[in-house]
Amino acid sequence: MFRLGRRQGFLLSVSLSSLLGVAVCLSNSPVVFLLLRLSQGAMLAGVFLSSYLARLELCDPPHRLMVEMVSGFFAIAAELLLPGLAVLCRDWPVLQAVATLPLLLLLSYWCCPSVFPESPRWLLATGQIHQAKRCLQSFSIRNRVCLGEDIYPAENLLSEIDAEYPDDTQPFYHSVLELHSTRVIWRNCLILSFTMFIGTGIQYCFIRNLHSYSHNFYFSYFLRVLTGALGCIFLCLSVNRFGRRGILLLSAIITGLSSLLLLALTQYLRGVLVLLLSVLGLLFSQALAMLSVFFTSEVMPTVIRGGCLGLVLASGCMGMAASSMMELQNNRGYFLHHVIFASFAVLSVLSIMLLPESKRKPLPDSLKDGESQRRPPLFLSREDNLPLLYTRRGASEYNPDNYSRLVTATRKMLIKDNLPYKIVVPSQSPLLPSNSEVHCILEEEPLREDLS
Repeated sequence: MFRLGRRQGFLLSVSLSSLLGVAVCLSNSPVVFLLLRLSQGAMLAGVFLSSYLARLELCDPPHRLMVEMVSGFFAIAAELLLPGLAVLCRDWPVLQAVATLPLLLLLSYWCCPSVFPESPRWLLATGQIHQAKRCLQSFSIRNRVCLGEDIYPAENLLSEIDAEYPDDTQPFYHSVLELHSTRVIWRNCLILSFTMFIGTGIQYCFIRNLHSYSHNFYFSYFLRVLTGALGCIFLCLSVNRFGRRGILLLSAIITGLSSLLLLALTQYLRGVLVLLLSVLGLLFSQALAMLSVFFTSEVMPTVIRGGCLGLVLASGCMGMAASSMMELQNNRGYFLHHVIFASFAVLSVLSIMLLPESKRKPLPDSLKDGESQRRPPLFLSREDNLPLLYTRRGASEYNPDNYSRLVTATRKMLIKDNLPYKIVVPSQSPLLPSNSEVHCILEEEPLREDLS
């Protein structure tokens, strides 16, 4: 992802996942099946990661959230269709072939660069100037915009790029290993990985309470998918209005409170209240996980955004793996699992306060831009001004009333007989004054007599 870019990484991931999907359909050994499925899952993660970053970097700040949430709705629609496909196929090789067919269709993107273009932001951030110019020119042709016309007076886009980057600029790449030399970026990545781990791992604590109402697998499955859809709608309605950090904090608080109440008062609460708390916690835990991914993609710099987002997604997979381990152990140690994740949810509330706010702000490109992000106050004004950085316009130095008073007082002082000062020539002086000093004294004495 660091050297291939968004487009080539997407096409490579699609190609490998398609080949592995076909191989899974033909596998007979359980061990080979598991290895192939594991490899295909890793490639599908690359497909999701590259497409997610490409959509984000091609959008302006007001539309970034909606574009990413649309992809979330498509994922939820796929989860809703999956049980129906399983019932129609009735055999897992057929289901695997049906799931692999869309990946094979995506291979047509090799021949259509305009359908999935490379990110110009990533090209400029890594110093690939010629490729960035070609990409911007193709955008202008498809959008019927002439780059030769002035965007600003006496300036245009390509001339700005030429002025910023010399002709001999060489491409430079960064890796996620450079996080150890940063302070703010590393802290933000660690906090968002922690919230992602909590959002995915704590979902099992809420889903398990649903089994007491119905042991049917589809009941908990569809309820989880529907709460995910409600979580997407909640993020669409609130994040652009109240900010990323505030909604992430609210999601963590409600998730932690729901988990603590279920942990301490399950035997004292009625069945309806337990169901309500479980659904509420499941909804906000999914919102916490989705917003952690989106927040990471906005605060991480472009040169290492793919690697940082991969680390956050890996932490989410670890949380889901913890839930799967509980299922394999027949819920042995469930109480400890619930206590740990409830404590983590409360701890995440404090760590979220250290994150910056990215609402209506440009994406950081370099490591320096990522390090310059600072933590704003929790409650921002409507204009998103930082109170500590807001400077008031100083009062004007000219005041007509004060000026008129100064003139009056000066005039009264000058017309008095007894002046506060008196200029005289010293009678006895060891040193005679110079000619210039005598001339000044002679000029000042008549002036004093006239004023008196």
